[in-house]
Amino acid sequence: MAYKYIAEAWKNPDESYVEELMRQRLVEWRKQPTVVRIDKPTRLDRARALGYKAKQGFIVVRVRVRRGGLRKQRPRSGRRPKRMGVRKYKPAKSLRLIAEERAARKFPNLEVLNSYWVGEDGRYKWFEVIMVDPNHPAIKSDKDINWICGKQHKGRVFRGLTSAGKKVRGLRKKGRGAEKVRPSKKAATKE
Repeated sequence: MAYKYIAEAWKNPDESYVEELMRQRLVEWRKQPTVVRIDKPTRLDRARALGYKAKQGFIVVRVRVRRGGLRKQRPRSGRRPKRMGVRKYKPAKSLRLIAEERAARKFPNLEVLNSYWVGEDGRYKWFEVIMVDPNHPAIKSDKDINWICGKQHKGRVFRGLTSAGKKVRGLRKKGRGAEKVRPSKKAATKE
């Protein structure tokens, strides 16, 4: 029941206690490193919905990612502005997937389970990434999560197997316009 109220507060942060709380937290978060391990999730309802359990083997990491598209340097040699290749370039990945990958690189012995948004300001976005230790006995013996111990899930974030990765690959689409996304965009375009 408490999770319902937490979820409602996060759904409309302007009308709840969340906005003032986050303003204070962001001041502290800006001073912290890019990837920080934290004791417990900021949004407990969201973390639980995505598979987090308060037990050994589960780790939550907060990752800061800078907002905006690709910032590219202007070429020194002459071209017309259209051919400069500076503006309107976007990364092929979402910022959430970039955050998951950064967390996975920082903790190479853990696997990414999922992630969620926790805050943003004009310059940065913050995501919390739920990570699991596939070699921990508590994880191996838990029937809900021990699927992640299989060797086919090794480095899953780098192969687009997390929720954010599947979204970027277009695998959530259904119906018209989704014919060319399975098994992958690359495989569908081969003659």
